[in-house]
Amino acid sequence: MAIEITDQNFDETVLKSDKPVMIDFWAEWCGPCRMIAPYVEEISKEFEGKAVVGKLNVDFNPGVATRYQIRSIPTLLFFKNGKLVDKQVGAVPKTLLVQKLTGQL
Repeated sequence: MAIEITDQNFDETVLKSDKPVMIDFWAEWCGPCRMIAPYVEEISKEFEGKAVVGKLNVDFNPGVATRYQIRSIPTLLFFKNGKLVDKQVGAVPKTLLVQKLTGQL
């Protein structure tokens, strides 16, 4: 299951992670976010132990969303060793997300 990322746990969970991280920036009211939500959950199970997969609700956590200039959702950010290494904006096929995350392993 994807973990909940918040303004409070972001630095510890994402920037200090020793594994690659994929974060889904989303909101309840966002249709495309709901379209990719099942993919994010599937990926979190498939990459368990190999990568951190999280979801950050932009309505409740504006700090991180502002820090990374999230202007459209869904936006997925990919981190490795605490650094932003890739970004995907919009609803895309699961295979593309898997490919981007696999590239960070």
